[in-house]
This record gives sequence, C-alpha cells and structure tokens, in this order.
Amino acid sequence: MKCPQSCERMKMSFGLTFKSAKGRWIANPSWQCSKASIGLFVPASPPLDPEKVKELQRFITLSKRLLVMTGAGISTESGIPDYRSEKVGLYARTDRRPIQHGDFVRSAPIRQRYWARNFVGWPQFSSHQPNPAHWALSTWEKLGKLYWLVTQNVDALHTKAGSRRLTELHGCMHRVLCLDCGEQTPRGVLQERFQVLNPTWSAEAYGLAPDGDVFLSEEQVRSFQVPSCVQCGGHLKPDVVFFGDTVNPDKVDFVHKRVKEADSLLVVGSSLQVYSSYRFILTAREKKLPIAILNIGPTRSDDLACVKLNSRCGELLPLIDPR
Repeated sequence: MKCPQSCERMKMSFGLTFKSAKGRWIANPSWQCSKASIGLFVPASPPLDPEKVKELQRFITLSKRLLVMTGAGISTESGIPDYRSEKVGLYARTDRRPIQHGDFVRSAPIRQRYWARNFVGWPQFSSHQPNPAHWALSTWEKLGKLYWLVTQNVDALHTKAGSRRLTELHGCMHRVLCLDCGEQTPRGVLQERFQVLNPTWSAEAYGLAPDGDVFLSEEQVRSFQVPSCVQCGGHLKPDVVFFGDTVNPDKVDFVHKRVKEADSLLVVGSSLQVYSSYRFILTAREKKLPIAILNIGPTRSDDLACVKLNSRCGELLPLIDPR
C-alpha cells in the first residue's frame, strides 16, 4: 500500500507525536511508515567490485584471530543516522551538535532537555533491529573466526544479534547510570518512571539524532519532569560516553590487550575520526597487523590498510565465507 502524501513528508522529517491517553503513551505510527526511510541515512556507494570482494575474502580466510571494530556506518542500514556521512549524516543535515558531557553534568536545564528528547525518541531507537552485517559478525564469532568485537556504537544491535565476545567502547543507551552512586538500571525501567511523572505531557518532534533522541522546542521541554536515582536521589545519565568525556582507562587497556592478541584487524563502518577508536589502529600498526577497512568514504587510516572497500556493510559482509 502506498503511503499518503503526508506520510511521504514524514519519511524525511521523521515526525513523532507523544501524548497521554488514559494513562497510556501513544507514539505516532508514522515512524514505521516505510522501510524506505532506513536508506535515508546510508551514503551513496559504488557497485560492489568483485575483485575487491575477493581481496576481503582472502584477508578473512588468512585471519585466525580476527579483531573487528565497528562504527556508526554498520547501523545506518538499520535506520539509525550517523554524524559524519556525506550528505546524510547529522552534521550534513542540520547545524545541531551532540550533547557535551560537561554541559550535561553541570546544567539541570540541559539534563531536562536531553531526557525529554530521549524519552520521545526511545520507543523508536530501542526498536531498531540488527541488519545483515550485524548477523554476519555474530555468525563469524560462532564459527570461531571472530576473536573479539569492539564497537563504538551505543545501540545494542550487536548484542541483539547474539555477539558475546564484545566490548561496547562508548557504553550502551539501554543502560542508565547514576552519576552519584553508580547504580545501573535498564533504560526501559526509566521510561516507565518518565511516564508516571509526566501523565499529561505531550510533544511533537521532528528529526532523529544518532543517539536516540529527537528535536524538541524549548517550550515543549519546559514542563517535562525528570526522575532522580531511586537509591540516592542523584542525577541520572545514559551509560554512554558523551562528547567531551573519556573512555574508562580499564576498558581502553582491555581493548589494547585484545588488539595485541589478534593477528588481523577489520574496521567496519567507521571513519576513525575519533581518537578513542583510532588509537587501536595505531596499536595494530605497531604490532604490524594487517588492516582491512570497509567504509563508505575515506577514513583516517586508509593509508594503513592493505584492503579498503567503499561498500554497504550489510551488502558485503554476508558474501564473505568465514570458514
């Protein structure tokens, strides 16, 4: 069935309405209007080059302890936008920028705005499912090909696909952390607390951001109530590394050890612009590990790669035989 014209517009604006109806929160179904919206966030790429596919197949075949590092580019095919992709990333589509860690910690109004936007965006963000690239890497792990997986993403799609030998470098949006006592709670539990505190609050949002929130006006945000930690009354934050924050040093050391234990490194869907991931490429270079990169567009480490492919992750990875 063809979407009506108003829904066609929704594909581009990603309108979402939340309102209370007899204690139940209802999301506007225009989010799921068309699967075509998934492709909106994937940059253009050339047709698959059979020779390049063969090069990657040889790389994988020769790898015995393969470490894979994934970035936002693996999840754009699941409908989650990224920041840096040409023409379709957040930076190209809007002048909005991600929240800064210091601002979140210092400012109650900024925390209120963040949580209001995240509350509206959460049903859609949490419903995203793994695409063929996530499933392919999970299969590689089960078959013993993938030694360790490091993801920069906070969307839990690798976990949903069944990956277990996994480090979430920047944390996961599906967990919430108290900044004062460190108590962790599932994000779904917090969603229920939001609903109880805001029984009559309503909002209409346009625009989807990479980390699960949406765009709201200041007027909409002003009356939104934010709960505190049930253990100590402290401020709550997603268990993720915001921009301006640093990755836990123990986690960094752990990943460095996994890189040093590997015999090859494959980058999937990352431009490696952020140092928190790029440093592991430098470690791989020091260990003289062969590096392959699958990413649409240039990366910070193209000159270090023995194989570079500009293709969709979900189109290419399922073609590779991991045995």
